[in-house]
Amino acid sequence: MSSVLLAIGAAILYLIAYNTYGKFLARKIFKINPEAIVPSKELQDDIDFVPTKKPILFGHHFTSIAGTGPIVGPAIAIIWGWVPAMVWILVGSIFMGAVHDFGALVLSLRKQGRSIGDIASDVINKRVRMIFLLIIFLLLLIVVAVFGVVIAVVFNMYPQAVAPVWLEIPIAVWLGYMVYKKNGPHFKLSIVAVVIMYITVVFGAYVPLKMPALFGLSPVGVWVIVLLIYAYIASTLPVQTLLQPRDYINSHQLMIAMALLGLGVLVSNPEMVAPAYNPEPAGAPQFFPMIFVVIACGAISGFHSLVSSGTSSKQCDSEESALTIGYGSMLTEAMLATFVVIACGAGLAIGLADKSGTVLTGTAAFSEHYASWGAAAGLGSKVKAFVVGSANMIETLGIPINITLTIMGVFVASFAATTLDTATRLQRYIVSEIALAVNVPAAAKKHPATIIAVGTALILAFSAGASGTGALTLWPLFGACNQLLAGLALLVVTIYLARRKSPIVFTAIPMIFMIAMTGWAMKINLVDYYNSSNWLLFTIGLVVVILEIWMIIESLLVFSKIYGGKAEEAPAT
Repeated sequence: MSSVLLAIGAAILYLIAYNTYGKFLARKIFKINPEAIVPSKELQDDIDFVPTKKPILFGHHFTSIAGTGPIVGPAIAIIWGWVPAMVWILVGSIFMGAVHDFGALVLSLRKQGRSIGDIASDVINKRVRMIFLLIIFLLLLIVVAVFGVVIAVVFNMYPQAVAPVWLEIPIAVWLGYMVYKKNGPHFKLSIVAVVIMYITVVFGAYVPLKMPALFGLSPVGVWVIVLLIYAYIASTLPVQTLLQPRDYINSHQLMIAMALLGLGVLVSNPEMVAPAYNPEPAGAPQFFPMIFVVIACGAISGFHSLVSSGTSSKQCDSEESALTIGYGSMLTEAMLATFVVIACGAGLAIGLADKSGTVLTGTAAFSEHYASWGAAAGLGSKVKAFVVGSANMIETLGIPINITLTIMGVFVASFAATTLDTATRLQRYIVSEIALAVNVPAAAKKHPATIIAVGTALILAFSAGASGTGALTLWPLFGACNQLLAGLALLVVTIYLARRKSPIVFTAIPMIFMIAMTGWAMKINLVDYYNSSNWLLFTIGLVVVILEIWMIIESLLVFSKIYGGKAEEAPAT
C-alpha cells in the first residue's frame, strides 16, 4: 500500500466529513445560534473566562487534546495491522470523536462554561453529578501524573529537545503580552514567535541538556518534580498570559510538523511494510475490543470532553466557532494519527538501528521493533517508533537527521506539556466543583484546589520510589477509563438532546458502542488484575465500573421519564 495514497485519501475524507456531517450536526441537531450569549462574554474575568478569536482558540484546543495521545495509541495498535488501526481512526473520529468533542463544547457554552461532569446535575440528576466528577477526578489524576512522566522520559531520551521546550515559555509570554496588552496582530506576531522557536530548535540540536541524578532521584524523577512545579504556576496564571499564546505557537508548530511529514511522505513515498492485519501478535491482548481502547485520542477520547467543557468553552467567542474548534480539531488530530500510522508502518522501514548498531530496513526494521507486544508497548518504544519513522521521512527533504530528530522530539515534548498544563487547570476546576458539592468552599479556591491537583499527582508519581514513574502503575487503567468517560459524556449529550426533543441517534449510537466496548475491555482487565493479584488496579477498576453502572441506571430512569413525558430538567447548580 502506498503511504501517499493513504495520507491523501484520509485527508480528503476528513475534509468531506467536516463540510457535510459536521455542518449537518451544527445546523440540524445542535441548532447553533451565532447570536447566543456565550460564557466568555457573560462571565468575563480575564483569568479563565476570556473571549478569544477563533484561530487562537483553535490552537489552544487542538494542542490540548492532541498531546501524545494520537501518537502512543496508533504507535502500539499498528501491531494488530495498519488496516484495522486506520479504519478505527477514520470511522471513530468522524462519527464518534468529533461528535463527542463538539457536543460537549456546545453543552458547556449553554451551561455557563461548566464541566461536563457538573452539567450532568442539570441534565440527569444531582447524584450523577458527584459520580461523574469522581470518575473525572480519577482520570485527571492519572493524566497529570503520567504526562509529567511522559515529558520527563522524552527529555531523557532526546536531551536536544530540552532547551527549545523551555525557551518556548518566555517566547509565549512575549507573544501574549504583545497581543493582549499592545493589541498587536496575532497572526504576524505568532509567525515571528515560531521563527524564534525554530532557531532554538537548531540551538538545541547542537547543545543537548542532560538532567543529572540529584538528591537520590533519577533524572526522570527530577524532571517530574520540575514539571509539576511548572504545571502549578502555568495553571494558575491567566489563560492569555501563557496557556493561549503557548498553545497558539504549538498549533503552528504542529502544522509545520504535519506539513513536513506530508512532504516527507510525498518525497520518500515509503510502502507500508506493517502487516495489513495481524490479529494475534506475540504477547498481545485480544484484538477485539482492545483496539478501541488502545487507540483513543486519534479516534475518540473522553479527555477531550473535559477540554471542550473545561477551558475551551470559557474562551469561545461564539456558538458559531464551536464547529471549527470542536469538530474540526478532532479531525485534525485524526490526520495526525494517520501520519503516526504511516511513520510507524512505513517510515520506520527506511532505517532503524538495532541493539548492535546494525541499520535494518524494510520489513526487517518493522519486525525488529514490533517483535512482540512487550517489545513495542513501553512508553519509550512508542515514542521512538514515531520519532525515528518521522525523522526518516523528513530527512529525505534534505534536512539533517539531528535537526529532524530534534524537531520531532520537541514536537512530542511540547504537546505533552500542553496537555499537562490543561489537565492541571481542568483538575483544579474539578476539585473546586467537588469541594463546593461537599460544602468545603475553602478548598474550591484557586490555589488550594491547584495544590490538591498537583499534590495528588506528585504523590502518585513517587508512589513507587525515587524514579518518579509510579503513575505508570495506573497507566493500564487509563485507556479503558478514558474511553469509558467518552461514552458517559456522550450519554449526557444524548439526554440533553432528548430533553430538547432533538434526534438522538447521532450521539446515541456512538454512546452505546463506546460504553459496550469499554465495559468489555474493563471486564477483561479486571479478570487479568484479579488473576495476577494486582489488587490496586483491581480495586480502582472495580470502583470505576460500579460508578459507571450506577450512572447508566440513573440515566435509563431519566430516559424513561423523558419519553413518558414526565421529565423536567433539573435546576442549575
